[in-house]
Amino acid sequence: MAKEKKTAAKPAAKPAKAAAKPAAKKAAKAEAFKPLTKTQIIQEIADASGLAKKDVAAVLDNLSVVIGKSLSAGDTATFTLPGLIKIEKQYVAAKAGQKNVPDPFHPGKTIDRPARPAHYKIKVKALKALKDMA
Repeated sequence: MAKEKKTAAKPAAKPAKAAAKPAAKKAAKAEAFKPLTKTQIIQEIADASGLAKKDVAAVLDNLSVVIGKSLSAGDTATFTLPGLIKIEKQYVAAKAGQKNVPDPFHPGKTIDRPARPAHYKIKVKALKALKDMA
């Protein structure tokens, strides 16, 4: 006599609906908040102002030149785009190296911190009108 093997029917795997929904939402969010490219910004400004795209591109290029000149003026130079942003340049003095400093991530161990040369920090602050847009 041949014995028949009884195989228990395995329950079908449930589709991962719960995992699919958040992934779809994240993809939609990422697509919805995609930043504009330089070409798209130029096109938007040209459409809104009635200027040629070439003229708008020249204005944006010259704006970067003006910002560069303003920030190269001194150690504490600033540039303000009225109502939108304020760009500040700050001088940071050199820091000497340190030996045998307690490691904050591994208690009981010490680390050596290398010296840091003098450099400049650039800070960009949003002004009130820009904050109100959000």
